[in-house]
Amino acid sequence: MKKLVIGILAHVDAGKTTLAESMLYLTGSIRKLGRVDHKDAFLDTYELERLRGITIFSKQAVFLYGDMDVTLLDTPGHIDFSAEMERTLQVLDYAILVISAGDGIQGHTETLWKLLARYRIPTYLFVNKMDLPGVDHKALMGELKRMEEGCVDFSDDDNSKAFMEELAMCDEALLDRYIDNGIVEKKDIIALIGERKVFPCYFGSALKLSGVEEFLSGLEQYTKRISYPEDFGAKVYKIARDDQGNRLTYMKITGGSLKVKMPLTNRKEEKVQNSYQKDANKKAEDKAGLRKEGSRKEGSRMAEDETDLWEEKVDQIRIYSGARYDTVD
Repeated sequence: MKKLVIGILAHVDAGKTTLAESMLYLTGSIRKLGRVDHKDAFLDTYELERLRGITIFSKQAVFLYGDMDVTLLDTPGHIDFSAEMERTLQVLDYAILVISAGDGIQGHTETLWKLLARYRIPTYLFVNKMDLPGVDHKALMGELKRMEEGCVDFSDDDNSKAFMEELAMCDEALLDRYIDNGIVEKKDIIALIGERKVFPCYFGSALKLSGVEEFLSGLEQYTKRISYPEDFGAKVYKIARDDQGNRLTYMKITGGSLKVKMPLTNRKEEKVQNSYQKDANKKAEDKAGLRKEGSRKEGSRMAEDETDLWEEKVDQIRIYSGARYDTVD
């Protein structure tokens, strides 16, 4: 099963959280379809977010769909909270950029696009609110093309000749093969998306669940399996506190595995006598909440060879989905 970390980004009021809600609902992760305007969206976990109807802090949710095990990161869309959004980019395997059909490409959309390019994140686009009166599918697709030539309409992915030709035009080597055999294979599409040469575009209405199933299917078909080394590695993208005041360190595991009571340190490997370092049991995409207790465990420092070293012990591992979490060993 593919384990993926996918971030969802948008300019404010594009319907980003509504799309996340729809994806969670259609994949069975939540039983009730909440709404931002009803103040009961699954990922609006803070009271201020419910009152204002905007995302202030990045949140995570977990869902399964076909061959995918996805950790979805919902990020703030308001420009005032851009720093919170940008911190998540370092851990993303793929990104979803949501655009409002009524507003089209905004200034902040272009800023997000540049950030995604800087971090080299393969990106899917979902044009939301297509149920609004007067919206024009063709005109919106043209607007996306002007932003990035590699944007391709996948909403009618029917293997037509025109669709294949448009994909082939995005890569010179693929175009040569297409001229020879007239075929663009699925593996070619996956590679083009991963190399940021093609950006699949889907259209629908998240509020009415229109086009969301097709979008999920496209994610499953055209995302690649991510492989990681056996040696432990992780990237921290968020620090928070739970209701009891325990520190939570949110991280993406980028190699090996993480276990409760496992010490983490920046010591050289040959100086660490720790069997967990060689554990080959991979849990490569778990989001871990590390609960720290005691004055010496949190931020403990020591000196060795004139270099500051640190060591921490994992007290608890939590996998969060919204405000809920499961603990693992």
